[in-house]
Amino acid sequence: MSPRTPSTPRPSETALMERVQAHIRALPESGIVEVMKYGQQREGMIPLWAGEGDVPTPAFICEAAAIALEAGETFYTWQRGLPELRAAIARYMSQLYGVDEEPERYFVTGSGMQAITTAFSIALAAGDEILVPSPVWPNAPAAAQRIGAHPVFVPFSYGPDGFRLDMARMEQAVTPRTRAIFLNTPANPTGFVATLEELRAVLDLARRHGLWIIADEIYGRFHYGEGTRAPSMHDVMEPEDLILFVQTFSKNWAMTGWRIGWLEAPVWLGQVVENLIQYSTSGVAAFMQRGAIAALEQGEDFLAAQIARARLGRDIMGNALLATDRVRLVKPQGAFYMFFGIEGQDDVRRLGLQLVDEANVGIAPGTAFGPGGEGFMRLCFARSPAQLEEASRRLVRWLETPHTSHAHR
Repeated sequence: MSPRTPSTPRPSETALMERVQAHIRALPESGIVEVMKYGQQREGMIPLWAGEGDVPTPAFICEAAAIALEAGETFYTWQRGLPELRAAIARYMSQLYGVDEEPERYFVTGSGMQAITTAFSIALAAGDEILVPSPVWPNAPAAAQRIGAHPVFVPFSYGPDGFRLDMARMEQAVTPRTRAIFLNTPANPTGFVATLEELRAVLDLARRHGLWIIADEIYGRFHYGEGTRAPSMHDVMEPEDLILFVQTFSKNWAMTGWRIGWLEAPVWLGQVVENLIQYSTSGVAAFMQRGAIAALEQGEDFLAAQIARARLGRDIMGNALLATDRVRLVKPQGAFYMFFGIEGQDDVRRLGLQLVDEANVGIAPGTAFGPGGEGFMRLCFARSPAQLEEASRRLVRWLETPHTSHAHR
């Protein structure tokens, strides 16, 4: 390498940054993380900002992983996932959704997020568009942007029943560049749960325009209506439909830190998915997969307790906020988030920081979730009843006390 002479100017960071791909530079910072970083070291903080509960992974899952480690399962493994885990996923899905028990449809991924990025890599190319009902978990549209595709946000309608799909807006959003629809139900952050009629409408739209559907149904068990799960695309689809399902072990079995999920795809896509996994992570650690097998085979009682706890948390927090008559709120039908507006509070980014300072409660601003999130806040109620009782007291006290707005950068 030629030495730099003293007279040669060093390029500025701005000039160097220009060498980074424009669509990568444009990736948004997380508005959720901003509040977390601002408040996570506060003493006594009640953190309701992230999408996870406060229960650690149960012992029977950890023990299965530990046994695998002791047995020396620390080598490279199957790209598509351990055959035993894929078989366990197939049994679980067959029992829950009545689909054929077909292990070749399932591919183990390093988190639900990797399942999403893999699905997007199959359905989208640079310059393509994907329809995204919004507000939405921000990582999904960012994953489309990461490969140079364009998320087209389609705002939900909002009324007495909460957030609903607006199919007229969905139809109007389709262009010659549209290639896919991302549908999260039950939804983060809104708690929206699609009805069978809405699912059929989305599927009809996709069929008419030849679009993929990426169905994010990770909160399918956290459903507060009838039955053991929310309505699913599995209930309305045919085998030839272009649908990719993303799933994760994170929420149901308290495994957020494990980073393990799965992608469900048509069997004919098997080698394509295997290649994508091979050239990204080259598979998921075998001992982690052993823990996932235990989750599926032994975890129903734990999951039932998780759902009951979330339902209680929904009532604790929802009833307390509604009693103030200061909030715009419809109790969610699914997932484990309260998405609500506070009377007279429009700058929700500032409000999130202010609540850290003045209530010692951490919740995420609705603007972190894209168009339609303006004026709303999101809190996670998958927490202990005692913690939610205290958080609700702090928030109610804040709502009922005059206070001066703080200026935040």
